[in-house]
Amino acid sequence: MAMLVMLALPWGGTGGRSLATPGAARAGPLVAGTTYVVRRGDTLWGIAERLAGNTDPRPLVARLEAQAGGDALQPGELLPLP
Repeated sequence: MAMLVMLALPWGGTGGRSLATPGAARAGPLVAGTTYVVRRGDTLWGIAERLAGNTDPRPLVARLEAQAGGDALQPGELLPLP
């Protein structure tokens, strides 16, 4: 029985799909000056990283936190991007 389970493991993967929380996709860069709709699993750090591109995201994290009034985000919340 254990041999059968071990053989099934390679085929029991995710089929190339991410194990990330649905709705928390990180596709594409964000655009400054627009409004972002927060999705489940989003964090200020993740949003800032996408917005910053190849630069240090820490200043953006601080600005986003100030705009959001804290570090807690709620799905559906509108977050103006600096």
